[in-house]
Amino acid sequence: MATRLVQINMKARDDSVLGGFWAEALGWNVSSEGPGVTNLEPEGFVYPDPVAVCLDLVVSPEPKTVKNRVHVDLATTSAAHQAELVTRLKDLGATPADVGQGDVPWTVMADPEGNEFCVLDPLDQDTGPIAAVVVDCADPRAMARFWGEATDWTLDTVTDDNAVLRSAKGVGPCLKFVRTPDVKTVWNRVHLDLRPYPGDDVQTEAARLRTLGATAIDVDVPWTVLADPEGNEFCLLTPA
Repeated sequence: MATRLVQINMKARDDSVLGGFWAEALGWNVSSEGPGVTNLEPEGFVYPDPVAVCLDLVVSPEPKTVKNRVHVDLATTSAAHQAELVTRLKDLGATPADVGQGDVPWTVMADPEGNEFCVLDPLDQDTGPIAAVVVDCADPRAMARFWGEATDWTLDTVTDDNAVLRSAKGVGPCLKFVRTPDVKTVWNRVHLDLRPYPGDDVQTEAARLRTLGATAIDVDVPWTVLADPEGNEFCLLTPA
């Protein structure tokens, strides 16, 4: 058994406005499954497919108070594309951000609600507009073991400082764990959503994830909420 990483869940003060920013940034279509939720996915996308990890923006009144432990890296294909994308994102409402990155070849920015993201220097990998979903952690090796067994994604590289997984089909963005000194203090405003395969049982899969090191979180919602071994919340949705 395994789950699939299907979407990123991002809390927002105004899901519609923030969804509009990210739709323009990614070139994706906008829809909504209900009030307070804005869904983004590529044009012509057949959900779920590892060629893309979709983005759900969910309204929340809680203010952002700390640096997000989960963020996205945006892909570029050339130095000119990187510069053009940074300029376009600023025009859409993004701002430069300093998270202590120092002199690096990528550009750190924040969306209109302060969520950090990076515009990477050119890649030689076709990932789509999102190059990677990045998770801050204390132990990249341990996180790679958990998430590698939790999902159907495979380990690409691993060191003491970072670990990278990608869909076994070799398409779509990477899932990257980066060692940081920051300690998790609040509920993550950006988290991952997983979905079992059709025919699999959610509770059986939740039990399997707990044996791998996940812990259950008691929240009054119709889906299963868990946390990975470093306390990062994630949701286990119904099979589809």
